[in-house]
Amino acid sequence: MDGINVVELVIVVALFLLVTIMGFAAARWRRAQSLLHLDEWGLGGRSFGSWITWFLLGGDLYTAYTFVAVPALMFGAGAAGFFAIPYSVVTYPLVFLVVIRLWSVSHVRGFVTPADFVRSRFDSPTMALLVAITGIVATMPYIALQLVGISTVLKSMGFSGTGLVGELPLLLAFLVLALYTYNSGLRAPALIAFVKDVLIYLTIIVAAIVIPAKLGGWDAIFGAAEQKFSANGGPGVLLPATGQLGYATLALGSALALFLYPHSITGVLAASNRDVLKRNMSALPLYSLALGFIALLGFMAIAAGTTPVGTDGNTIVPELFQQVFPSWFTGIAFAAIAIGALVPAAIMSIAAANLFTRNVYKEYLRKDATPQQETRVAKITSLVVKLGAVAAILFLDPQFSIDLQLIGGVIILQTLPAVALGLYTRWLHRGALVAGWVAGMVAGLWAVYEIPKLNPDGTVARAHFGGSSFALSKLGLDTKATVYAGLLALLLNLVVTVVLTAVLRAARVDGGVDGTAESDYTAERGDPSVRDLPDPLESAPPGAPEQRSARR
Repeated sequence: MDGINVVELVIVVALFLLVTIMGFAAARWRRAQSLLHLDEWGLGGRSFGSWITWFLLGGDLYTAYTFVAVPALMFGAGAAGFFAIPYSVVTYPLVFLVVIRLWSVSHVRGFVTPADFVRSRFDSPTMALLVAITGIVATMPYIALQLVGISTVLKSMGFSGTGLVGELPLLLAFLVLALYTYNSGLRAPALIAFVKDVLIYLTIIVAAIVIPAKLGGWDAIFGAAEQKFSANGGPGVLLPATGQLGYATLALGSALALFLYPHSITGVLAASNRDVLKRNMSALPLYSLALGFIALLGFMAIAAGTTPVGTDGNTIVPELFQQVFPSWFTGIAFAAIAIGALVPAAIMSIAAANLFTRNVYKEYLRKDATPQQETRVAKITSLVVKLGAVAAILFLDPQFSIDLQLIGGVIILQTLPAVALGLYTRWLHRGALVAGWVAGMVAGLWAVYEIPKLNPDGTVARAHFGGSSFALSKLGLDTKATVYAGLLALLLNLVVTVVLTAVLRAARVDGGVDGTAESDYTAERGDPSVRDLPDPLESAPPGAPEQRSARR
């Protein structure tokens, strides 16, 4: 125990045990007749009200990595790190009308994943498979980054061992997460999200009051940041002119991508009705207020003279708390970060498991799979996904996992035409959507491949896959401006999709049969067309209509 703060460790372990008990107990919370159906295990019975959905979506979208990475970026890069604030504000108006239409059509037709919707809307198993694969690939590094969030806490508490022994606390935490997610499904993170958000808000409120008071006020904090970033002719705390386009496009692209991620859609489909989503899309921007204070922790660390553990810049917030607060409160803050990793990691693994089960296993491997078989496969897949995330941390440089997550945002954007635009129009041709996805994916991966990873002094640390800000000079333009690679790839995707759709429509190439009806997209919970929850114990024979219980 040498070098380990025992008080912090005891508090973190105690709160971790609390949420572990809650995770296993969640199987009996709002208990269904059986959890052996994806509607129950993977979507919590599609029954979460306004408060539960608020905490679930908040716990899903505002992760532990957000808590450590955003202020770390502010600490190292200044104003560029603040992009997370406008993008999290812009997101909700953009997706407001999209998510309620997705909720309606999914509850009428029984869709569990966005790929289910694409399969039915465009009569295209190929495009549905591409959406599913994209979602799984984009989610994997996101789960790994939750481990990065936990590892920063462990480093600051004094766990400095190397190899498997050094990672043992991290492995134990994720093993427990895997077990209660396997047991309770989406109900586990939904219940734990209450504790996570209480701890996060408590930590942020105290930090926003106490730290500025100790450092001499906000003038001193911003003054220290200005001094650091204006040294050697730097732009200070403001963005340089050459960085403004990249900042704006990164914020917009991130906003468009956020609710395309499978875990975001899983939280949406778990809501009990459209009004729940309307209220949440109106209120969730309040999280951005907390996120603003989280980001400013990076400037507070500059004013406090905080240094990270070794070369790991992501430890800057834990180290700031170690420096400013007594051990008992630092333990609470560390628990908030660690538990803040468990909630989104659980939802992400469930979302990826739903995609594999519905759009790979059932579509291509076993079309006559019963609800019980689907759920068992999803449970096993959720374990495999978590093991993959752990392997990424153990065998890859964590910094490379961070870069992979940036690439994840670029690739998930390529599902926007099929998923988001498909909710409003059937005009896009299924063949054009596939071609557009391919064009956007190739362009996006080429763009991020061409982006170098730079050291703080401007030298090149790695020639490729170093971020998501693409230099327009690589396209032959005489400018130093950069643009978000994902948005550039999406633009090409849309151009190819629209042009090719016009060509295929003019040539009268079969576009498939729309499996949805216009009324599906506005259905409310009480409408007769909205499906009752299925009874997992009533398994219809292959080819027969699925039997359903009378409960809602």
